[in-house]
Amino acid sequence: MHNVNLYKFLRMLAFFIKCAILAEKGVCKFMAYDNSLVVGKLRRWEHHLKRYRLPDWEELPDFGLYMEQVVQLLTQYLSFLPPDLRQPQPVTAAVINNYVRTNLLPEPKKKRYYRIHLAYLLMICTLKQSLRLSMLPALLPGNLPEEDVRRIYTAFVRRHRLCAQYFIDQVKLTAAAMLDEEVCSELAVTDPSELVVSAAVLSGFTRLLAEKLLLLEGKTLADGGSLELEP
Repeated sequence: MHNVNLYKFLRMLAFFIKCAILAEKGVCKFMAYDNSLVVGKLRRWEHHLKRYRLPDWEELPDFGLYMEQVVQLLTQYLSFLPPDLRQPQPVTAAVINNYVRTNLLPEPKKKRYYRIHLAYLLMICTLKQSLRLSMLPALLPGNLPEEDVRRIYTAFVRRHRLCAQYFIDQVKLTAAAMLDEEVCSELAVTDPSELVVSAAVLSGFTRLLAEKLLLLEGKTLADGGSLELEP
């Protein structure tokens, strides 16, 4: 299943936010939603995310795949976005070659890709939706021994599942009023426009947090910048 780049998705959300703001000013009046449709889509995506999981390390083939097979397999594995947002391929041969050239991905062995390459690609393709590629080497160096990659990937798969469930729970909490469920959060929204704004803002904060933490890697109190709280 094809994975749309989250950056493109967020650009679309930003466009909707702009329209929502303009609508409040009486400038843009075409931002209209069918609540029943939105609720149905939310429930459908929840069902899909609950069933989806990244493959475990042992499930990744290790007999040497050619590039075309790798692209097809990644399309199958990276299927956690809604069907409406799929593209033909989550990654292309040219992109994979660029990852190798920039040392994000180990070189293939005689033009064949193995389990370690697939694990790297699954993590890169997932993380690049919310992090700049230039930030990834600090989190995932491209020259790790296979045993280290196995350990990191196994932890990544578990974290991905936990985050997917947390995301589902937070969306249900935020959209509780729309879903006719008990509202118990100040962030709760009453219409899709508010949900769009909330999703975009939270995504921005989450990306900033991740990149800020990556920049602190290797730093100490002596060289990590000010801790002073502004008055």
